[in-house]
Amino acid sequence: MRLTQHTDYAIRVLMFAASLWDSGRLASIREIAEAFGVSENHLMKVVHRLGQAGFLQTVRGRNGGLRLAREPARIRIGEVVRGIEEDFSLVECFTDRSTCPLTGACGLARALDRAKAAFIGELDRYTLADVVPQSRARQIVALRGALAQRMPASGAGRTRGV
Repeated sequence: MRLTQHTDYAIRVLMFAASLWDSGRLASIREIAEAFGVSENHLMKVVHRLGQAGFLQTVRGRNGGLRLAREPARIRIGEVVRGIEEDFSLVECFTDRSTCPLTGACGLARALDRAKAAFIGELDRYTLADVVPQSRARQIVALRGALAQRMPASGAGRTRGV
């Protein structure tokens, strides 16, 4: 299963907004676009959709921006994916326009449907609060830990300036 880029960006926007939850500060599309190296125009569409789906509140005006519509612990990742993904048709027979001669007679559709349900079910186990570090210090510790696991133990192979 592969999520669309739109859903990927939606989750990133929500994670960014969740990281500001305790501060009460509004985020701007520009700062999110810069943080993730993505197009502001594309993020405008993503933010609009997240607002329509009830995940974000947007504030217009000079000092406007966006924030989560509810606390991070109350937004499930599976809920976001279901709300943003437009097409969960893993194969042609999942659509009304299926021309597959096996539609209705093979077991593949049932197996894939169960796999999709398991995928979303697993995502429902996690909230934004689960996937966003609670503080900058915690984020740095987690990043250092991840990098330390990838570094050679003896320091061999390291280059100057890295």
